[in-house]
Amino acid sequence: MNYRVFSTKSFDEKIEKLDSKEKGRIEKAVEQLKLNPFSGKPLGYRFFREKKIGKNRLYFLVYQELIIVFLVDYSGKKDQQKTINTIKLMMPEYKKLVQEIAKKQD
Repeated sequence: MNYRVFSTKSFDEKIEKLDSKEKGRIEKAVEQLKLNPFSGKPLGYRFFREKKIGKNRLYFLVYQELIIVFLVDYSGKKDQQKTINTIKLMMPEYKKLVQEIAKKQD
């Protein structure tokens, strides 16, 4: 079963600023996540993962019960720990947001 992929507004804004080559790499990774959402490296939780794309990392949450992958950030190695910590703090908000998205989609 293919997972649906959604993203935060801040993620979309960050990706919009990238060059087309980088956007293409991200799109390819997203297509892989639709088929295999648990690819990439787990970050303390099975559902919180990162996927390395070149020198950067794509951070995402997998909501297995909703069949959704939620893209939350994209950053370099330098900002890795700060990004991970921020996402962990925001997890309850992300879950609410994903649940709202899922309701609208059904």
